[in-house]
Amino acid sequence: MFKIIFYRIVKLTLAFLLVGSYCFAQNPINMSIAKFKDNKAAAISYTFDDGLKEHYTLVTPWLKKLGLKATFVVNGSNINKDDKNIKDTTRMTWPNLREMAALGQEISNHGWAHKNFGRFPLAEIKEDILQNDSAIFAHIGIMPRTFAYANNTKSAAGAQFASQNRVGTRLFQRSIGGKSTHQNLEEWVNKLIADKDWGVGMTHGITYGYDHFSKPDVLLEHLKKVQSRQNEIWVDTFKEIIAYVTERDSTVLQIQQLPNGNYNVTPICKLDKSIYNGPLTAVLKIIQGKKVLIKQGNKKLKTTTNVNNILFNFDPFGGVIEVVLKYI
Repeated sequence: MFKIIFYRIVKLTLAFLLVGSYCFAQNPINMSIAKFKDNKAAAISYTFDDGLKEHYTLVTPWLKKLGLKATFVVNGSNINKDDKNIKDTTRMTWPNLREMAALGQEISNHGWAHKNFGRFPLAEIKEDILQNDSAIFAHIGIMPRTFAYANNTKSAAGAQFASQNRVGTRLFQRSIGGKSTHQNLEEWVNKLIADKDWGVGMTHGITYGYDHFSKPDVLLEHLKKVQSRQNEIWVDTFKEIIAYVTERDSTVLQIQQLPNGNYNVTPICKLDKSIYNGPLTAVLKIIQGKKVLIKQGNKKLKTTTNVNNILFNFDPFGGVIEVVLKYI
């Protein structure tokens, strides 16, 4: 009789442990990397080509007022030394560009002399890129980490060289100048949001120059509308967004459940951290009845709640992320 009772107790205990273990293993945390920073639905980078003066006199004040960042790709051979040494009144000066960079705008490489990759030998293309890098660094103090191809023309060897020591090059874009209207620009934005996509807007002149707007207010009103939708759209420089996208696609999260019910999440990213150094946004599904504390490198990470998710930014090179769960 005693043996039968003992056998049943052991059997029930094992069954309980097996069921408990099964449930425990079937409820891991659901964590992923957001497609875009702060889990925004879409992203937009605005790029302005060729260093036109009105990028400084018109566009930069608009961006500053709206709190937006953009990318200005320049050809160093056309940039004026300063206000006392003007060789082309339609172009900016190096002090103009330095001032823009101090405001957080990206100043980047469009080739020293705007050389078309399809028309010049590789040696000349390399020199065109390196000379412009050197000029921008000398005058601005920041080494360009992106590149925009002159005439949107690429060659395999040229693109490979242009990509070295950069977070990315402009491989696609959508013209937002010329015949753009309030309506078709709004349609573009709506489609980006619906498709959860990243758009790269590109233009040259605003009131003059190649493909300039029929009416300058088209761009300003467009920027105002996009600024009002920043809860849905991440607007940032080309460098910041392409760096995020590349880091995102190159990072794996290894999730380990600990005996105490908490988790260690190890991000693994094999990119060059001297070039890629921006944070990524993690999306953690809310666990009912639990309060979540998140740390990385013994530093508590700030969290925000978005619908059914907890969001936080982490360093993909920063080591283990500790996820501590506490009952509410």
